[in-house]
Amino acid sequence: MLAIIIIVVLIVLLLLCLNIVPQSSAYVVERLGKYHAVWSAGPHFKIPLIDNVRRKVLLKEQVADFAPQPVITKDNVTMQIDSVVYFRITDPKLYAYGVENPIMAMENLTATTLRNIIGDMELDATLTSREAINGQMLQTIDLATDPWGIKVTRVELKNIQPPAAIRESMEKQMKAEREKRAAILTAEGEKQSMILTAEGRKESAVLNAEAEKQATILRAEAEKEKEIREAEGRAEAIRKVQEATAEGIRMIKEAGADEAVIRLKSLETLAKAADGQATKIIIPSEIQSAAGLLAGLKESAR
Repeated sequence: MLAIIIIVVLIVLLLLCLNIVPQSSAYVVERLGKYHAVWSAGPHFKIPLIDNVRRKVLLKEQVADFAPQPVITKDNVTMQIDSVVYFRITDPKLYAYGVENPIMAMENLTATTLRNIIGDMELDATLTSREAINGQMLQTIDLATDPWGIKVTRVELKNIQPPAAIRESMEKQMKAEREKRAAILTAEGEKQSMILTAEGRKESAVLNAEAEKQATILRAEAEKEKEIREAEGRAEAIRKVQEATAEGIRMIKEAGADEAVIRLKSLETLAKAADGQATKIIIPSEIQSAAGLLAGLKESAR
C-alpha cells in the first residue's frame, strides 16, 4: 500500500515538474532568482521551488497598433498620426531583461521618432511622402530595439489627420481638381465627337461623289455600248442588202439575162425608190437608155 502511495506521489511530482513549451514560443527560466536557460519548443523539467519560468515569449511576428500621436510639422501644423509596427522577438533573454516593458518602450520610441521626422517636413511633403517616412522610421526603430531582442520588420503610417480647416481646404481643392478634370474630359469628348462627325460627313461626301462618278461612267459606257450596237446593226443591214443585191445580180447572170433585162431590173429598182420620200431622183445614163429601149419595145408591140 505504501509503495502505491509513493508511486502516486512520484507521478504527481513528475507532472508538476513537466513543462511543455508550444511551437513558436520560448520560456526564459530562472534558477534561484538568476537566469538559467531559455527553453525552446518541447518537453522540459524544472525543479520545484528552485526553477521558475520568468517570461513566456512568443516568437511569431506580432503587430503593435499604437494610438494616434499629435505631431507638429515644420510649418507649424498639428496633425494626428497613428502608426503600426510589425516586429518579432529574436532573443528571448534580451527581451526579458533588456527593458522593463518592451512594447511600451517601443511605442514611446515610435512616437519620438515620428515627431523628429515630421518636424523637419512641411505639411504637403508629409502628405505625399509616406513611403519615405516609413523607411526612416523603420531604420531608426529597428536599430534602437536591437538591445531589447526585438527585430522590427515593417513600420506603416496608418492614418494622417490634418486639422479640420486644412481638411476642408484640401477637400475643396480636390473637388475643384475633379471638376476641372471632368470639364477637360467633357471638352475632349465634345471635340472628339465633332471630329468624328466631320470625318463622317467628309467620308459620306466622298462616297457620294464616288458613287455619282461611277454612275456617270456606267451611263456613258451604256450609251457608248448602245451606239456601238446600233452602228453594228446598221452596218449589218447594209451588208445584208449588199449581199442580197450581189446575189440577185449573180443569179441574173447565171440565168443568161442580157443587158436589156438588167436595165429593166434597174428600172424596177428606180420605181421603188420613186415611191419613197425623196423629192429628187438622179437617174444614171444607163437607166435612161433602158427607158428608151422600153419605149421602143412598146411601140413595136403596137
